[in-house]
Amino acid sequence: MSSRAHMPKKDPQKRTNTPTQPPPQRSRAALGLTAAAAEGRFMLQVCPECRAVQYPPRDACVDCLDTALQWQDITPTGQLLADTTVRTSTNLYFRERGDWRVGTVELDAGPKIVCHLAQDCSAPERVTLLARLDRSGQGVLVAQPENSKTRLADDPQLKALTSDPRHARVLVTDLRNANTPALVEHLLAAGAETVFVGESEAWRKDPQRDALAAIPGVEIMPLDVTDTNSVRQLAAEIGGKIEILINNGRFLRPARLPSGGDTVFAAQEMDVNYLGLLRLAQGFGPALASRTADGQRQALAWVNILSIFALNPVPGFDTFAASQAAARSLSLSMRATYQSSGLRVMNVYVGATEDVWHQPVHPPKQSPRALARDLVAGLQDGLEDVVSGDTARDLMERFREHPGVFEREVTFGEWGV
Repeated sequence: MSSRAHMPKKDPQKRTNTPTQPPPQRSRAALGLTAAAAEGRFMLQVCPECRAVQYPPRDACVDCLDTALQWQDITPTGQLLADTTVRTSTNLYFRERGDWRVGTVELDAGPKIVCHLAQDCSAPERVTLLARLDRSGQGVLVAQPENSKTRLADDPQLKALTSDPRHARVLVTDLRNANTPALVEHLLAAGAETVFVGESEAWRKDPQRDALAAIPGVEIMPLDVTDTNSVRQLAAEIGGKIEILINNGRFLRPARLPSGGDTVFAAQEMDVNYLGLLRLAQGFGPALASRTADGQRQALAWVNILSIFALNPVPGFDTFAASQAAARSLSLSMRATYQSSGLRVMNVYVGATEDVWHQPVHPPKQSPRALARDLVAGLQDGLEDVVSGDTARDLMERFREHPGVFEREVTFGEWGV
């Protein structure tokens, strides 16, 4: 684990940027680029008739006028033809953050693209393009030198495209979740300054509590997501301090619908997985959304860890899947609500995990360390959607390809539950 570095102190004589955003307007065609950037994928439209790669996004092929353009993953390499620096702008966001470097890249796939440039880019040289989200939640393209090891978070101009946890103060909501130690370890290794860990029912000793409390940089805080007063009290205490909130709270009991008339466990699943998220949003959301331009201590991201079962109920986890679907719907509403503030809401979808409650599910299962690694990498890349593990990725691709077919695959047990 790397040694922790503290955030440099803010110079009180320097002006703090106002909470402005880059221009959010996009055409409907361009939203395909944004959807791909939310997952960190570089995708462009390809004409199925003449195979011409299109940029910028459009409604008809520039060569043959075919309108059935398809979004596909494209090799992101090319040649930087020219670069320049914009010294001033009529847009308030870029005016406050100048000087701004842009350049023209000719992709190996064909199109020429005007894009943002990393600091260490200069023409002419080979570059790799990255698709990322800006703080208005829209897709943008960034060029870096080919095989560059420099992180966007180290670039003063482009760090707003990330939610890097380095120097950040992070709240992880559930000490009792089996993934909490791995989350804490990976956050601290990525340079997080402090990790607050929420603990419910402190009277009920948890085996991993003492080990977590002994880690430098970790603070255990009282937090019960089923108790509105508990959430409000912690929000009042640290809501103005944290830059990232990770909701890993989860209650799960395998159950099928015809298993009887008792709804106790189903009610607990809904209380923790859905209503718990709602209480957290009401308690912490306003403070985080108000601090997205707060100098070096600006709020960065809200992370919800969701089961891939949220996409479609899996036999044996009927009520849990329902609570996850409700949580996913609420998380998407949070994304829409906070988008105007620049607060990024990231959903991490994971399949069956290595815990006692997923015993009825066949391997492979996702380990806490692999989940934590993917989550931290998603923050560093500024993503909105992270799919963790081969099983979850396979299910997500099937769902996107044909939801109706996917539903029947799962319903009739072809997935292997």
